[in-house]
Amino acid sequence: MDKKKYEEALKIQLEDNVFKHSLALEACMGGLYDFFQSQGLLDSSEPTKDDWMLAGLLHDIDYSGEFKPTHPQKTLEALAKHGLTISETVHNIIKAHAPDLTGYQPNNKAEWSIFCADSLTGLVMAVAFVYPSRKLADVKVSSVVKRLLKQPKFAAGTRREDIKKCTDPKGLNLSIEKFVEICLNSMKSAAPSLGL
Repeated sequence: MDKKKYEEALKIQLEDNVFKHSLALEACMGGLYDFFQSQGLLDSSEPTKDDWMLAGLLHDIDYSGEFKPTHPQKTLEALAKHGLTISETVHNIIKAHAPDLTGYQPNNKAEWSIFCADSLTGLVMAVAFVYPSRKLADVKVSSVVKRLLKQPKFAAGTRREDIKKCTDPKGLNLSIEKFVEICLNSMKSAAPSLGL
């Protein structure tokens, strides 16, 4: 898989802020995969780490131009415009990030991860923006959790209920604090490409 080709297509297709969100979600998906793998919580039917991360990277590729009104139902068409394809597995993970729009419900850890982490990336970035340094390195888990649970007007567009579903025993079965910690640390590792 040549990830560079996908990144180049995204850069052409998306506005900069959506591109950076895509990089952030890719990082979260990689971090979540590593955590579940290290805990022995991934069964043999789970997609590969590459699939998790590629879905995170590409989940919003149709969130622009002529495709935007029907996002996220035009992923394959947006990729085809750049001569690219993805597996059905990756496409299913992408569909799971917006079940209310695609009718596809999360079924495995990869699909639950993208569903819960999608909106968290924006909240984490918004928290970084209120620091004088505007750096993810200065963001603490407690700051993100506080704004998630106790400050609904902060980054008001955040889909807080989606993020909180990380606690669902049938899904990820993680505390909110642990989920935020994994995603925040993953985004910190990608901070240079996020400009944060």
